[in-house]
Amino acid sequence: MRKILFGIVILALLVLTAVQTGAAKPVIKWRVESALLEAGLSENRAECMSARMVDRLSVWQLYKLQQGMAPQEGEPDKAGGIGELVKRARRVDDAEAVAVTASSAGLCAIGIG
Repeated sequence: MRKILFGIVILALLVLTAVQTGAAKPVIKWRVESALLEAGLSENRAECMSARMVDRLSVWQLYKLQQGMAPQEGEPDKAGGIGELVKRARRVDDAEAVAVTASSAGLCAIGIG
């Protein structure tokens, strides 16, 4: 039992170290991009937005966004546009996460991001 617990603690420390040092950044970016694609954004826009969002938000904020942007009862599976995406992001109740999502969406839409 101690060996299993020790293994779990070591694994958790390795994951935490990878996130803190940036070694996990490509995986996190890929996951954010996948979530944006699932939400109905184009591949180019999802790639652009994910790069900006990963640079500006914590892993916890990104996780909360993913959970909050999931379709609720009566909503279509796909967001259907940037406005709907930002509306879903507001559910998270994190002003910074909403601001980064909205600004990333806007800048990437006009090609500046």
